[in-house]
Amino acid sequence: MNRPRPPLSQVIIYAIGQLGWSLASFGAANLLVYFYMPPQSEATAVFPSYIYQGAVLGIGTIIGFVNFGGRLFDAVTDPLIAGWSDRMEAPNGKRRRLMGIAALPFALLSFLIFYPPAAEPGWINNLWLVGTIVLFYFFLTLYVIPYTALISELGHYPGDRMLISTVISVAWALGFLMGSNAYLLQSVFEKSFSSTQAFQLAIGLFALLSLVFMLVPVFFLQEKRYAYQQRLDAPPLDSLRSVFANRNFRFFLASDLMYWLALTFIQLGVSYFVTILFELDKAEATTFLAIGFVCSFLFYLPVNILVRKYGKKRLILAAFLVFSLIFALTAAVGWLDLPRRPLFYLLAVLSGFPLASFGIIPNAIIADVAHQHQASSGHYQPGMFYAVRNFMMKGGISLANLIFPSLLLLGKSAAQPAGVVAAAVLAVVFCLTGLVLFGFYREDGKAFHVGEIRVEG
Repeated sequence: MNRPRPPLSQVIIYAIGQLGWSLASFGAANLLVYFYMPPQSEATAVFPSYIYQGAVLGIGTIIGFVNFGGRLFDAVTDPLIAGWSDRMEAPNGKRRRLMGIAALPFALLSFLIFYPPAAEPGWINNLWLVGTIVLFYFFLTLYVIPYTALISELGHYPGDRMLISTVISVAWALGFLMGSNAYLLQSVFEKSFSSTQAFQLAIGLFALLSLVFMLVPVFFLQEKRYAYQQRLDAPPLDSLRSVFANRNFRFFLASDLMYWLALTFIQLGVSYFVTILFELDKAEATTFLAIGFVCSFLFYLPVNILVRKYGKKRLILAAFLVFSLIFALTAAVGWLDLPRRPLFYLLAVLSGFPLASFGIIPNAIIADVAHQHQASSGHYQPGMFYAVRNFMMKGGISLANLIFPSLLLLGKSAAQPAGVVAAAVLAVVFCLTGLVLFGFYREDGKAFHVGEIRVEG
């Protein structure tokens, strides 16, 4: 490698960037609908209406179409920026350079998307929302793609890559937890400000914090000293072909798509599963997610220990099996002669294992594949590998958002639960399909063929 292994201090400096971009992206991912289509409280909305609230073309909403378009733009730009990042040269580090360019506008736009210029709905606010969302996703990609490429470049050995993946997974969760306090901060600030101002102040604080965190690796990560890199003399399309020519990676991608479909079904369906199938109060949906979140933290250390003993592949296969069991029991709960509340909590605890496994191991697997690809072909292009994975992830999330509502047309009530049951059953199918596909993945990296691209350095 001709590069020393990064010390833990450098890994932590690197992970702080993950904390930053996780916090900066929280609002766009989780609060956009809350702000632009706010819930009603005693016939009064939490926020004024800044955009048209009705149906558009009879099938969707302005915020829905803007969200979908932003995600689509985000997915398309992933491989373009990855190819640019892989080919770039910079005196102090090509990844840090792009991250430094992106950090300030990324953080600023995470606030501006919630700061419409007009007080009433109209085209000005619509155009503002479209423009800020598109720019937000561009600068998010500009930061995240070179950032994730560093997982492979800093992780020279499989154990190092597992450590880096674990630490950044913890950092992502901390950013998510910080962002979830937006509602609490809004309530606190409402003592002195209007609801809109209180919410915007909370988002502004998050934007400022996220900028500081994102700049830590830009200024303090010693990329040139510790990151193993090559400059590729190839256009993005050729680099993309080379990545897809890797048969081992294709099996990983196909199984990963199934995971994101199943995971999104959990996120979209948890309130339906809780209220209709388990017949519990809707507040228990938050309880389920909280238990799974906490338990995933508790599984981080066991997952690392088990990976060292059994390998990454067996852990991912086991995670697919546990997810399949959870969904299968959820679908069948109406026919099982079991106490529902204890079963509900048991499934919440069990979900921690697959959440921890899929939160840590895939990033390490992609880094492994990038190194195997380089050993076989001489071409080292981790940015493109992570970009393609991001594209597949966003595709899975978007596809699940199309499929799930359609299933609910079959029935989404206690009297007619067929649609909710069908969603749980289809999630089982996704998990089992992912298990079968990942069974073809080879940890030794032998099951692939690489394409031809030119490389320098």
